[in-house]
Amino acid sequence: MSEAHFLPFIAACAVDSNGQMHRGIATYRLLTGVPPADADIAIDSNLDRHVLASILAAATMDGGSLPEKAGLSGLELAALLEQYFPSLEIKLVEQVSAFKCEEDDEIAMLRDLLLKQRSTEGDIGRWLAAMIARRAIGPDHLWEALGLRNRGELSRLLSRHFAPLAARNVNNMRWKRFFYRMLCENEGLVMCTTPVCKQCDDFNLCFGEESGESRMAERRRDVLPQAARPVLAGVWPSELPQGSAIAPSSEKASPDLISRTGG
Repeated sequence: MSEAHFLPFIAACAVDSNGQMHRGIATYRLLTGVPPADADIAIDSNLDRHVLASILAAATMDGGSLPEKAGLSGLELAALLEQYFPSLEIKLVEQVSAFKCEEDDEIAMLRDLLLKQRSTEGDIGRWLAAMIARRAIGPDHLWEALGLRNRGELSRLLSRHFAPLAARNVNNMRWKRFFYRMLCENEGLVMCTTPVCKQCDDFNLCFGEESGESRMAERRRDVLPQAARPVLAGVWPSELPQGSAIAPSSEKASPDLISRTGG
């Protein structure tokens, strides 16, 4: 099931008063009513909605099937939208009921690790475990893959919904690297040969800075000047660049499990 067939309203609503918006920002704004830069996450319920909207927005930027990119089944996604974004008033059950995510061993391992460390009740912890696990297999830092604005939002999310696991990251290791270290330890595997991290040549891969510009902020910055040029010529662009225009990460993922740990 293609993204276009799954949520046709996204494309239809991806226009604001100034013209066409990038689909990721448009999706977030459609879900929350504000652009991602203006999200107020002072209270936990607002943080939850912000995180869910950010993940869905980032998933739309990748193209393809939205449920698959988000890590949920079609029915799970429909339930999420109904529970957290009811103002959309969109009936999706018939559209998504046939969609089921293909099980991937690596995704399942990380999802199960997160599920065992849940610290909140309700569906959201289960949904977030699946969504985080699916988004973690990409090459970006995890906070970027989730569409968040910075690493601090990811740390707060994990401390809220997966507190026992988050509390074990006492040295502030990169979250994706930390997850896979936990998986390796659970399987009795040795991830590192250096007994002390500070003696390791790859220290920055585990503990290096994870700053940078969020994916949606970067795309808005890049896209708006492109949209402005035809306006000056008196012609408005009919379509903005899609997912292929997203600048690739400097960290490339390889198929093996250990290679996923860079972000």
